Amino acid sequence: MKRRTLDVLFSVGGLALAMLLLVLGLVMTSNANFAKSYVKDQLSEQKISFKTADTLTPEEAESACLVKYAGQPLTTGKQAECYANDFIGLHLQSIADGKTYSELGVPQAALRTQVADAQAANDPALPALQKQLTDITAQRTSLFTGETLRGLLLTSFGFSVFGVKGEQVATVAFIVAGLLALLSIAGLVHAFRTPKDETFAAPEQTDTKKDDNELISV
Repeated sequence: MKRRTLDVLFSVGGLALAMLLLVLGLVMTSNANFAKSYVKDQLSEQKISFKTADTLTPEEAESACLVKYAGQPLTTGKQAECYANDFIGLHLQSIADGKTYSELGVPQAALRTQVADAQAANDPALPALQKQLTDITAQRTSLFTGETLRGLLLTSFGFSVFGVKGEQVATVAFIVAGLLALLSIAGLVHAFRTPKDETFAAPEQTDTKKDDNELISV
């Protein structure tokens, strides 16, 4: 095969691949921008703001991100992760000795049964049982609200991560596309500077006349 033909083929192929990577980069950039704007819009609608630095409790002040975002509105995925884990998560641990909404379901159901039995038996312990039931119901309601908000914020954070990854993929695609384009252009320049009759990896031709003379002399 002629060297010029080979250079042209590789160069054209490189340019085609560069175009594909360019398209991929544009698509991933569009997806990343959508993820960013969508997360920002959804979080902004909640109108959540971090506590100011002077109002943080000692436990809250131990969180580096709560100090970092102090007083700021919650609008990004990283902020959502911080608020969900370091603020809501911290306060959920102080409710019902760290038990979850699901874990309080069994004792709440048991107290309801005890209250019903005490009412039927006219048990003097009824007021105390009712208070326990009221307290655990309030705790479970608080846990449900907190865990739901925490889950929604972490979902927003997870969605924002896809945007970040898409941005990284786009950056790599643009860089590789640029390198391929430069190499392909260099290949085309080399192709047209190469003589038309120059071949690539041509087989070596032996000097048959020389071999014949050698045979005759022998």
